[in-house]
Order: sequence, then C-alpha cells, then structure tokens
Amino acid sequence: MSVSKHRPSLQERRARKGAARFYAVQALFQMEASDVPIGEITRQFETHRIGAETETETWAEADLAHFRRLIEAVVARQAAIDQMTNRALVAKWKIDRIDPTLRALFRAAGGELLGAETPARVVISEFVEIARAFFPEGRETNFVNAVLDHMARAARADEF
Repeated sequence: MSVSKHRPSLQERRARKGAARFYAVQALFQMEASDVPIGEITRQFETHRIGAETETETWAEADLAHFRRLIEAVVARQAAIDQMTNRALVAKWKIDRIDPTLRALFRAAGGELLGAETPARVVISEFVEIARAFFPEGRETNFVNAVLDHMARAARADEF
C-alpha cells in the first residue's frame, strides 16, 4: 500500500511564500526592536509562530526556505539594501528616519529584489499587499509602491 503526499497547489505555494514574506518583515522588525540575534528570532518564528495553533489563533503555514532566504539576504546585504532604499526615498528622509515597520518591509523586499528568483513586479506587488496589512487605513501603500518601484528599477533595470 502506498501513501501519497499532498503536493501543494500553485495557489497554496504562493500563499506560503506570501506568508514567508510577512513573517520576514515581522522578524526583521523584532530584530531591530530587541537586541536578540536574528538567528534566535528566526528559531522563535519557526518554532512558535509559523504554522502554530493556539486556543485563540492560528498562524499561517509558510515557505520556510523562502523565509530563511529573505532573512539571510537581508543580514548579508543590509548595507547595500539600505543604500538602495535611501536612494529611493525623498532626499530629506533617510531609512533611519522612517517607521520601523516600513524599514523592515523595505529590507525584506530589497533582499528579495537583490536575488533573481522572483520577478521584480511580483516582489513589488507582494510587499505592497503586506504594507496594506500593516497599514490598512494609511497612505503608506502608495509610498511603499513608489519606493519599491524605484528600488526594483535600480536592482533589476533589465526587467523594466
């Protein structure tokens, strides 16, 4: 008797990648807000959040490999990502002056843009949706879209 494994559909795989991006933003925010090393934060997310269920909430499943790749990319290339973000921001606004959630979002998106796996337009769209989740009533989504578009054109000019 053979046991077949459920292979996730394209929609499920996309949802898990989206959740990985969302968790990466949260982990990067937490890393900056606390003085806990990113390796410990990553372990906490993988052990206690991603896919976890409690009596009051259920955390979405995520593509753990994508989550790890994003975190590793940001840690390895944070200076380059921050420079790319600074160039995309209005002259008097530097990355250290913006909201820490947006800073984490730009870093995660920048990490993904510096890789070649996901098309730039998909990265922009996915992170604009994450911004909408964090700032449902604000103008931040338009700001995020503009900054990420600038970052994507700098990182991947060949796609535009």
